[in-house]
Amino acid sequence: MTDPTPVPVRLAGEIVRQIDQLSEQLIQAPPALAAQIIATVLDPENGVLGRFTTLVATGSHFAKDHAESGLLPPEVWLSLGRAANGLYGIGLDLDEHTDALRQLARPGPSETAPRMPKSASPLIARRHR
Repeated sequence: MTDPTPVPVRLAGEIVRQIDQLSEQLIQAPPALAAQIIATVLDPENGVLGRFTTLVATGSHFAKDHAESGLLPPEVWLSLGRAANGLYGIGLDLDEHTDALRQLARPGPSETAPRMPKSASPLIARRHR
């Protein structure tokens, strides 16, 4: 008997499982590999975050069309649009830090790499907009 689940729904489930596997690998990874994984996920062109943002924006367009025809409440469209905009903003915020992650991912110290403090420094939350 074949699986009655539509192919796109099975694909979404497989992506969820792969992200779970990636999270487990990230937990166990040494710092350089962890930085490489995170930098790859955050890559604005080919990364998971950018592609997920595009998926949510596509969902927003779908919801808009169906909200205009009365099949969905307008709040669904508005929520998906806000989510897509929020994810885009998060991507912009994180994009400025991918170079630091890529530096950590490189094997061996680089002469051009920014020097990290040798002692722990307090974490300070900063927002740039």
